[in-house]
Amino acid sequence: MSLLYRAAGAASLLSLALAGCQSTKPAETAATATTIAAPATPTAPADAITANDISGYLQAVSSDEMLGRKPFTAGEERITSYLAAQFKDLDLLPVPENDDSTILREQRKVSYFQPVPMVEIAVSPAPTMQIAGKGRKLSLNYKTDYVVFSQREQPTVAVQNSPLVFAGYGVVAPEYGWDDYAGLDVKGKTVVVLVNDPGNAGQDTTLFKGKAMTYYGRWTYKYEEAARHGAAGLLIVHDTQPAAYPWSVVLSGALGPKLRPQTADHGASKCALEGWLTLDAAKRLFTAAGQNYDALYAAANQRGFRARLLGLTLSTSLKQKLRSQTSKNVLAVLPGTTNASEYVIYSAHWDHFGVGKVIAGDSIYNGAVDDGTGLAALLSIAKAFKNAPEKPARSIVFLAVTGEEQGLLGSNYYAQHPAFPLAKTVADLNMDMLWPYGRMKDLTVIGYGQSELEDYARAAAKEQDRYLLPDQTPETGMFYRSDHFSFAHVGVPSLYASGGFESRSQGKTYIADKRQAYTTNMYHKPADQFDPSWDLSGVAQDAQLYFRVGQRLAGETTFPQWRAGSEFKAARSK
Repeated sequence: MSLLYRAAGAASLLSLALAGCQSTKPAETAATATTIAAPATPTAPADAITANDISGYLQAVSSDEMLGRKPFTAGEERITSYLAAQFKDLDLLPVPENDDSTILREQRKVSYFQPVPMVEIAVSPAPTMQIAGKGRKLSLNYKTDYVVFSQREQPTVAVQNSPLVFAGYGVVAPEYGWDDYAGLDVKGKTVVVLVNDPGNAGQDTTLFKGKAMTYYGRWTYKYEEAARHGAAGLLIVHDTQPAAYPWSVVLSGALGPKLRPQTADHGASKCALEGWLTLDAAKRLFTAAGQNYDALYAAANQRGFRARLLGLTLSTSLKQKLRSQTSKNVLAVLPGTTNASEYVIYSAHWDHFGVGKVIAGDSIYNGAVDDGTGLAALLSIAKAFKNAPEKPARSIVFLAVTGEEQGLLGSNYYAQHPAFPLAKTVADLNMDMLWPYGRMKDLTVIGYGQSELEDYARAAAKEQDRYLLPDQTPETGMFYRSDHFSFAHVGVPSLYASGGFESRSQGKTYIADKRQAYTTNMYHKPADQFDPSWDLSGVAQDAQLYFRVGQRLAGETTFPQWRAGSEFKAARSK
């Protein structure tokens, strides 16, 4: 992996780029100890970010002309070209493209685009699965009992007579004294694990972070950990309550073609088989193994649990159709004045679901709230920084990423191939689904308690006469489900916050009803399109707050830190 932009060459590269681009208040919880000093830079015009600005950008990025902004379609070309044109109109600088060649860094091509290589994998026909052992065979049905898929880039992926082993939650968490793989050799085996983590899914709230999901509860982590141990496959037992979503959500994510990141080993380091079992299917599986699900569940929630072989084997084969293609992140930089080799990143995702199934006579999935609002805020903040009379000391990066809806693909690619050194990246400020229902009293922080960025957010919220509110549904693991997480995963402190629980003019019930109506009727549907009746003053308010947080970070010489106990603190220390 090469860094596209190194501190030592920042000045010459920025010069090259410029030459090439003409034209009743709730009580807060404990993690509030850090006191943030007064702003290091003069107040800049956050108030220049208006609802009118937001409206103009939002209508453009969520128009039918953008064809739903799906990667690998004409919609991608239209939205990425639009974003690059906006950055160019603001005289923001492009950055060097990823280049591992021996060409001198100063001679590299500069661009507003970062290529993101992906592979589309479609399973066809529907796979079958055979489970046998102990003198019996278990019949399970695809989609109603299980789903399976693979990240390996090959036409056929087969797992034959793979011994099944139950490994609790599939978690190795040294900071919590927990190791479900202790003393276990899973090479060639298929591991069955429970969804979520022991504190969230179990009954003992003293384990892990209790009802607040940790990263160890995310399905992505479980697949990664099984692969690290050399497992042939991993199946997660779906249980609606601890998963926080029904089986239908699993199906919607597992069926149909999936975009995956292209890797140097073509996915060989991944488990051959990944998938899910319904709770009912898992109970039948354990019964066939002579085990009791409830007893295994109870054991898995006790410290010192040891995995056990089930005495059954699994066989299946996947026929895959592969299509490799390159998508694009869109990014630009406003160079800092006195500390240009340190960077504050603003991020939002540009992608949505394109043109799809017709619902109520409409087939274009415009994604106005998700994440047209984040893009509109990103562009409005870029405009405010560019027009501010006092320029930031640190450089400001504006990053619109691809593939969020497919699994944070664009932001993860950036985190693994950063245009600017991660050690010099101060923070990521991410915007995703800002609510178009007017001004809010609250600022709800997803992943509250993780880092000192909350203190910056608290100070900016106080300027707006708002209060900080911890994540109201920490058990759903929202901290791990938007692009800021890709930065957190590699140790960069990240903020993901917005107003969304108390309307300033109409209270809590009003906004709760609005959110529920959106989730039921609009989320990931064609109905998520621009509505002229929306009150975008709240989106502008959130963008103003993000501006102030970034302005403060850009004017300092210190770096915000992870809280003690954060699972990301060690990555930053490296």
